[in-house]
Formats: sequence, C-alpha cells, structure tokens
Amino acid sequence: MEKSRRELTLYGKKIVEKGLVAGPGGNISVRVGEYVLLSPSGFFLDEVKEDEWVRVHLESGEIDGTLRPTCEISMHLGVYITRKDVNAIVHTHPSVTVGLISAGVELRPLFPDYVALLGKEIPIIDYVLPGSEKIRIEVSKSLETSNVVLLKNHGAVCVGETLKEAFTRSWLVEEVAKSVFVGCLTGKLRYLNKEEIEELENMEAEDYRKSLLKLRK
Repeated sequence: MEKSRRELTLYGKKIVEKGLVAGPGGNISVRVGEYVLLSPSGFFLDEVKEDEWVRVHLESGEIDGTLRPTCEISMHLGVYITRKDVNAIVHTHPSVTVGLISAGVELRPLFPDYVALLGKEIPIIDYVLPGSEKIRIEVSKSLETSNVVLLKNHGAVCVGETLKEAFTRSWLVEEVAKSVFVGCLTGKLRYLNKEEIEELENMEAEDYRKSLLKLRK
C-alpha cells in the first residue's frame, strides 16, 4: 500500500509537469488488492501527499478517512470491476486532445508508438456530465476493448496494468494530438496504412518495450 502511495505521488507530479491537467483537474487511481487508492477531490495532483490518497473498498465503495475522493470515483470503480487486468487509471484534461476531438477530428495511427501503446483505434464518447452514472457506464463499456477512451469537451481516460503504463498512454495521447494539429496546419497528414500497422503489431521489439511499462518502479 505504501509503495502505491509513493507511485501515485510521483505520477501526480509527472502529469502536471507534462501539462496534462490544469489546477485541480484530472484524477488518478491504483488498485491494491480489494482496495483502490484515489486522488482526493479539489487537490492539485502535484500537491497530494502520500498519506492523502483516499482508500476506497472496491466492492462496497466504503471510504476510509475524512478526505473526499474525486467525484469520478464511480467511473474508476466501474472500470476496475469491468477490467480485472487493469490496476491503474489516469484521467486527464489534455488541452490539444480535447480541442481536436471536440472539433470532430479523430486521432488515427500516425507513428509506431501510437500502434504499440494506444492500439489501432481510440473510441470517442460525446460529452457526458462528469461524475455521473452515465459517464461510468460509457467509459467502462468503451474500455472493455480498448486501453484509452477520449471524452469530447472533457478529457481522456487511460488504463494500464501499472501506473507507469497508464501514465505513458496519457502522455502519448497528447503528443499524438499535437502532431495531428501541426500536420493539419502545415499540409495533408499521412497516416499509417493497414499493412504498416500490421507490421508494427508483429514486431518483437515493440512487445519488449511494452513489457517494460508493466514493471513497477
């Protein structure tokens, strides 16, 4: 449990450093046995101390301590119940990503890391009220077959077997969005074709790199 608290504190700072949230936006969590550690409501992610991550029982939803967890608690618990292989969730508000998808621009395979870490397609959900039952249902359903889901006028939710993996996906989503934005400004984008995507999916080197993200610090 203490190791997980240290990891959350570390990656909370990284998320802010990479500009993936602003102010008290975004929330993160990890699964630890039958419990989940979540970011507290209203806190800047880079200011949460190790003892301030809120412990919640996964099945009952019972909250330990006096701090209130993120209002997205239902979404986090819903994903963990749906995906037994997921041990970490990172929900961010990446500005370029949100701008593009809210304008109707899809993110498609643009370079090798996209295919290796994000998959061939990223589902997009129309705006849903944050913290609502509907967002829990929509996000959990989308993440049944994907590790990333984008929310119009809101943000991104990325999952992983480790917090490092979930964070890496979150960071990469915004880097993809920046590349798409620049490409649209300067010319006609060339995306990877089906054959190129299949070649990347079969690369042993990419499998090795992905396996490293599943190792905890």
